[in-house]
Amino acid sequence: MACEAPALDPVFLQLGPLSIYWYGLIIASGAFLGLWIATMEADRLGVKKDYIVDLVVFAIPIAILSARAYYVIFEWDRYVGEPWWKVFAIWEGGIAIHGALIGSVLTAVVFTRVKNLSFWQIADIAAPSIILGQAIGRWGNFMNQEAHGGPISEATYQNFHQYLPDFIMDQMCIEGTMYHPTFLYESVWNIAGFILLLILRKYPLRRGEMFLTYVTWYSFGRYFIEGMRTDSLYIVGDLRTAQFISILLIVFAVITMIYRRKTGLADRTYQGKKITQDKKK
Repeated sequence: MACEAPALDPVFLQLGPLSIYWYGLIIASGAFLGLWIATMEADRLGVKKDYIVDLVVFAIPIAILSARAYYVIFEWDRYVGEPWWKVFAIWEGGIAIHGALIGSVLTAVVFTRVKNLSFWQIADIAAPSIILGQAIGRWGNFMNQEAHGGPISEATYQNFHQYLPDFIMDQMCIEGTMYHPTFLYESVWNIAGFILLLILRKYPLRRGEMFLTYVTWYSFGRYFIEGMRTDSLYIVGDLRTAQFISILLIVFAVITMIYRRKTGLADRTYQGKKITQDKKK
């Protein structure tokens, strides 16, 4: 569908030579909100909030580096011949959430072992914050006009997209063509996942199942939304990396949940009670 609309300015604030981009500001906002929610949940469950803060101090920079490294590895041809600093130009966009998750999980595994904590306990506390942060972070993609889908037909626009706010569809007008706002689809999916996890807190889940539910929910939605995008990373041929990883994560989460229940590793949940900190569980 042909269109005509000016793009929003990706720069939030210009301070002399220093540019503060909406992309970074939005991602940082999601991270700080997620941290606040996680500390409140930790306090409710009798876990020291300092543990969560300390973990985030290590996890955020590592997650950013791993997210960027993941993206650059699969898009290496884009950076060949470019100035070396382009590899680190995160403000221009180009980070992969799966890379961030890998870095964050590895950091949490090491951190919990060093602190003699339960990885699954900390992961359960963090799960709602992670998916909410992802929902907010997608709006950084919106400001950069990235993570969008293919062109929208006139019929599709009339049947659905005309009801979306003008500022969203105007920003999806890129070089005279209207595109699917897949960033919005994923953001809404993640918000629904956040609400689901809040509801599940009232039920007797076992340790680790909150986090594994998050992994399953996010991966399921990401698989289908990724199929609509035009800027996917590819692992080989036409196989989209995010879809392949999503399938692996769903299989891993389901098998792990079943295994932990059958072996007794997942003890009864701690809803409304303080948890003992046992790194073996």
